Amino acid sequence: MHTSKLTVLIAAIFLISASSAAQSLGDVARQQKQKQQQAKTAPHKVITNEDIPEHPADAGDSAPSDTSTPASSGAPASGKKTPDQWKSQIQAQKARVAAMQSQVDKLNASVHYVTANAYYNGVQYNQAQLHKQQEAERLQKQLDEQKKALTDMQEACRRDGYGSSVYEP
Repeated sequence: MHTSKLTVLIAAIFLISASSAAQSLGDVARQQKQKQQQAKTAPHKVITNEDIPEHPADAGDSAPSDTSTPASSGAPASGKKTPDQWKSQIQAQKARVAAMQSQVDKLNASVHYVTANAYYNGVQYNQAQLHKQQEAERLQKQLDEQKKALTDMQEACRRDGYGSSVYEP
């Protein structure tokens, strides 16, 4: 008889400690909503080819510089870019692609659907997950465009006569 009371007491202590350590669904929903609001407030920057400087010397200038003097820009008189210019542009594009890929991977990893009728706010939670998934798909399209731009840059470098040591650094 004494052991059954001890067993019940231990079970009660276990249940009380487990319930106090668990996070309520409301707390989880509030945290998710707060994360979504923080994500919405951060503006997304889209980088286009116009934002990429033609020459490394232009990188510090916010206004376009006068390109009528090729000797001052460091480009050869034929209009082709130097290997260092190609290399820096391609490395910058690779960095953009890698950063975007990381962002897409993190967003995809954070999407988790629940059984809608198992939780009192399951439908709203799943709608938020759907929005995250749609954002990940939009970012994936942008990533694919950035990858294509990288491939185009590498091909243009190759057409200029430079080897893979320049466009595959």
